[in-house]
Amino acid sequence: MKLRKIIYMILTRSKFLVFSHMALINYIIFSTLMDTGNLPGTSYARGPNTAFRPIGTAAQRGPLTSSQGRGYGAPASRAGLGTSAGFGGVSGEARPMTSVSGAGYKGSVNKENKVFDPLNIGKGPAPPLAEKADNSHEDKAKDMEKKVHRLIEASAKSLSEKEYQKALEKAKEAGKAERALTKFRENHNLSDQINYDLTYSICVNLANAYFYNKMYEEALNTYQLIVKNKQYPQSGRLRVNMGNIYYEQKKYPQAIRMYRMALDQIPSTGKELRFKIIRNIANAFVKLGQFQDAIENFETIMNGGSADIQTAFNLLLCLYARGDKDKLKKHFMKMLNIPIPGMTEEDEEKAMEHAHHAFGGSGSLKDALGGSNAGLDAVLNEKEDLLRNELHQRLETSNERVLTAARLIAPIIDEKNDWILGYRWVIDQLRSDYEHVLSKFEIDLSMMYMKKRQFDEAITILKNFEKKDVSLRAIAGTNLSFIYFLEGDYAQAEKNADVAIKSDRYNAKALVNKGNCLFIAGELGRAREMYLEAVGVEADCIEAIYNLGLVNLKLNNFQEAQSAFDKLNTSLPSMPEALYQLGAIYERNNTPEDLMNAAKTFQLVLNKVTGDPGICCKLGQIFEKLQDDNTACHWHTEAHRNYPVNLNVLSWLGVWYVKREMYEQAIEYFNQAAKVQPSEIKWQLMVTSCYRRLGDLYKALELYQKVRNFHFPHLLILMKTCFLDS
Repeated sequence: MKLRKIIYMILTRSKFLVFSHMALINYIIFSTLMDTGNLPGTSYARGPNTAFRPIGTAAQRGPLTSSQGRGYGAPASRAGLGTSAGFGGVSGEARPMTSVSGAGYKGSVNKENKVFDPLNIGKGPAPPLAEKADNSHEDKAKDMEKKVHRLIEASAKSLSEKEYQKALEKAKEAGKAERALTKFRENHNLSDQINYDLTYSICVNLANAYFYNKMYEEALNTYQLIVKNKQYPQSGRLRVNMGNIYYEQKKYPQAIRMYRMALDQIPSTGKELRFKIIRNIANAFVKLGQFQDAIENFETIMNGGSADIQTAFNLLLCLYARGDKDKLKKHFMKMLNIPIPGMTEEDEEKAMEHAHHAFGGSGSLKDALGGSNAGLDAVLNEKEDLLRNELHQRLETSNERVLTAARLIAPIIDEKNDWILGYRWVIDQLRSDYEHVLSKFEIDLSMMYMKKRQFDEAITILKNFEKKDVSLRAIAGTNLSFIYFLEGDYAQAEKNADVAIKSDRYNAKALVNKGNCLFIAGELGRAREMYLEAVGVEADCIEAIYNLGLVNLKLNNFQEAQSAFDKLNTSLPSMPEALYQLGAIYERNNTPEDLMNAAKTFQLVLNKVTGDPGICCKLGQIFEKLQDDNTACHWHTEAHRNYPVNLNVLSWLGVWYVKREMYEQAIEYFNQAAKVQPSEIKWQLMVTSCYRRLGDLYKALELYQKVRNFHFPHLLILMKTCFLDS
């Protein structure tokens, strides 16, 4: 009764008619839920009062229900709230879920109370696939074309992996498959589906495979077929590849002709490609020695707005060959202004900040990035590694080309051929933007002073590197140590070697210099340790390996010394010093087998140092120990022929002939010895003795009198005095 009175009051008062039907229904449901008299399990539990009828509307609704279709007595859920569009009726159907209707779902539950399964998962496994019918001709052609594509890709992949023979086989197989495909389409009236682009790709890939397998004639023939085919209007630029083949074959005129024909096919809009072809033409002219034509082509690139460091360097080489000093200066300054590709202003600012800290407040972009990887990491710390590596490679190449160009032109750039002024001019040009290159160039200047035996100037330059970058300080310390060692100032040499090692512990040359100082000081054990450490740092350090062998000889470690010299001879067979030391080690053992090995080793040395009299004499001594007198005489004679004033060789040959009673030959060698050493009386006495043994007593008496008169005039006076007294 209480509920009906409230509804009646709401409906009869006009000021409450502003409520919508929805508000009324919500209020009724809320009141019903809050009415404890309707709750089950109480003394007032009862069913809904059917005497009550709500005010009818245009929709003529039935009794209010919940989402389960029950009356007011059941608790209502949120899903069962009605809307102005309609309510759940007595039939028990739930209100549709309109919030998910846009996704294709339906929220109503049917009479069978089926489980919600929008994906039809509960229907069991999918039915088996229907068997594919026999392929049509078009389908077969498509499958054959896919096979051709797979073969082309396999060939290209093999080329990228440098498996050239496999790439050629795949390319040929692809060509065979493509021809079969074309024939199949022609036989089944599918000519309109023939893929000429695929044929073009097959031919280009095959020609490329021929080129990498150095089958140049086959490659040229394949390219020629493509170029002459009018179905490929863009194939003219393949003449660049043909030009490359002629260039590889050193047929430079034909290469130039092909490059120019390709250049005619490239429109003016393709500037980058045109400049690359022009560079190839210039390089071919360089190979032909036509430097003026090469200069004109290189200048076309430089003046066309596509200047790069490699083209600038090639042009400088041509100008150097021509000897044009004025153009060399102008071009070198232009070369220094070529920007680094890929570098932005922001990157440059970051690199300049790093250069300021790394080089004591001065430096540049190229200096920071070219000098160390840290500068490059500071610029590209947020970019990919591949980009960093590429930019670093470009910077390294740029700095290396500039340094090489500076080294090349500095000695000859001055008009008066004053190499010092030439170096000074280059230093002035490098000072602004190439600080790190300048430092390396100053080290080159100190080396030039050393070659000219001007050690004071070299020392002055190298001492300026004490406050420079660590790597440069290590180089300067190494060179200073070497200079002081040559001058005999071993204390300063060791001091600078220590500075270099402190700056760079892995500097093999500095370790060798330190070992040399210890070797001179007699500290052979420590010297050996330094040489071993140098070899550990740089396995192919020639000086360290050779000195290690020498110090082991001093320590009587002949086995280790032989191992060191063997290693050096294996890595550098053109070095005769290592072979000589090996021969000396074999000779020291003094067994017949070792003496034969020594003889073979010294003969190998003689092949590298033809006519060396010391080696010939060594061979003569070895064969004398082996009691092969004739071979020993042969090598002593060779030593005398190459160096006729060796007294030991002259004495040996003279005695050898005397023992065989060949006195005439012996007299010849003793006379030569007497001419070399006229103050020595024994050579003249040997000559006199040979004449006496020949039976020429008058000649012997004459020579004895000359010897007496020349060497012992006081004896003649004494003899005369004695005769007068008697």
